[in-house]
Amino acid sequence: MNSMKRQNVTSGSLYEPLIGIPRACRIDNFISVSGTAPIGPNNKTVGIENPVIQIRHRIEIIQQALQKVGADLTDVIRTRLLLKRIDDWKEIAAVHGEYFKDIRPACTIFEVSGFVNPEWLVHVEVDAVISNDCYVA
Repeated sequence: MNSMKRQNVTSGSLYEPLIGIPRACRIDNFISVSGTAPIGPNNKTVGIENPVIQIRHRIEIIQQALQKVGADLTDVIRTRLLLKRIDDWKEIAAVHGEYFKDIRPACTIFEVSGFVNPEWLVHVEVDAVISNDCYVA
């Protein structure tokens, strides 16, 4: 019998039920946050043509999702930055560094051919690990 606890949380994105994903999924002490797009509360793209605004917005969404499962950015062990334009990497990496300079998770930055919405310039995914003794039910 499987004794692992599973917790899914949503950010309210219209894509989550469409695709069949949570914003974040926690199983025991491991958390994965799905690819996060720059969608505002009105389901419109935030920061069109501005990669800095888009990545800041994404990290804020990720931080909120982590908090819903009892974690924080300090628990992040890996980030993945998917860029539509590789030439934006320095700006995007600088913002990543603002949030993670003391945490220093493993990170991969790579270019993709595009996203579901052509206005999106960057997607961010993270994995985190927290202590088993602080599970949020």
